[in-house]
Amino acid sequence: MGYYILVFITSLLMDLLPFFGLPAWTVMVFFQMRYSLNVWWVITVGVLGSTCGRYILSKYIPYLSQKLINIQKNEDIRFIGEKLGDKGWRVQLFVLLYTLMPLPSTPLFTAAGMARVKTIRILPAFLVGKFTSDMAMVLTGEYAANNVENLAMGFLSWKSISGSILGIIILFTFLFIDWRRLLQQKKFSLNFHIWK
Repeated sequence: MGYYILVFITSLLMDLLPFFGLPAWTVMVFFQMRYSLNVWWVITVGVLGSTCGRYILSKYIPYLSQKLINIQKNEDIRFIGEKLGDKGWRVQLFVLLYTLMPLPSTPLFTAAGMARVKTIRILPAFLVGKFTSDMAMVLTGEYAANNVENLAMGFLSWKSISGSILGIIILFTFLFIDWRRLLQQKKFSLNFHIWK
């Protein structure tokens, strides 16, 4: 039972960070292989920990953004949040599809938190997508554990690097586009002066 609690806590901590770190599924694979834990319990407990971590991240990131990002950009991001809050099932579908792809979910929850989107609304779709994608990763964990050298090389593969770059591009796109002007005036412009 104690190892499952460690899976939960470690997954929570991995997804609590506002920057790119190891994905929570790597923690799940480690504990499952190291201590011969039940794979389904590891996935369930790990995904719940990961979901709690992302929820907490989305709650404290607005305060961090107020310290780091200027007032005008914070208002712009909040405006996007209000627009996203009106889309209902479309936002749920986007979150589900996003979490099914091998992309880090940090930009998604950082953006949702900064925009003050009610995170509780996107958690069900995140939970389903996260469970599905992490299940695929953990179930292939035995192969990865038996091929440690290949796994280490995989962290520097073109897929992992391109996934991280795409996540950064998504986050920067969210931050540097003047969304209020785009949505209200239908004019595209960039604003790189967002930092305090």
